[in-house]
Amino acid sequence: MTAIFDFFFGQYKTYSTTETVLEIIAVIFGFLSVWYSKQNKIWVFPTGMISTAIFVYLLFQWGLLGDMMINAYYFIMSVFGWYVWTRKVDETHETPISIMNSKDKKIAILLFFATLIFVYVVYSYFEKWTNWVAYIDTFTTAIFFVGMWLMAKRKIENWIFWIIGNIISIPLYFYKGFTFTSFQYFGFTFIAIAGYFAWKKSFNNNPSTL
Repeated sequence: MTAIFDFFFGQYKTYSTTETVLEIIAVIFGFLSVWYSKQNKIWVFPTGMISTAIFVYLLFQWGLLGDMMINAYYFIMSVFGWYVWTRKVDETHETPISIMNSKDKKIAILLFFATLIFVYVVYSYFEKWTNWVAYIDTFTTAIFFVGMWLMAKRKIENWIFWIIGNIISIPLYFYKGFTFTSFQYFGFTFIAIAGYFAWKKSFNNNPSTL
């Protein structure tokens, strides 16, 4: 039993109690954020902002620049998403769930490759190309950047990007030594799958071309 515990949580012996507690709090608010997103509730953004703000601090302390940039971007896009979700498209309706149009697809592709280039430049400047993890980080950062932008725009396809990114992040964060965060992405995967079908059902019941 001790061997199993050490396998999953042994790395936390080198972390301060404050860092461990903050990670757990960030994970809890992260779960709340994704759950509210599945429910199509505006609380996705304030809970997400708390989680990402904590992770920005922790990841900066741990020297994980790619992950830190992802969470800083999440925080900024949460502010934008909060505005979009509450914006009135007419006198009585807020921005609805919709599917990507051709313009959205072009922007998503541009954002994906722009993110790859941006992360490459940052990692090169800070000399972070030391192992294979950096390459995976670059790819997942681009995936999550697009996913967060689509969620802020209330596009159903955001869940596809979250699912892919979450699946990659489960073993990646465990390898990095952040078991609680790895568990978070494991849970995120199932919520994202449920979120996709929930949003798809909502859209089919109230189709929109916005």
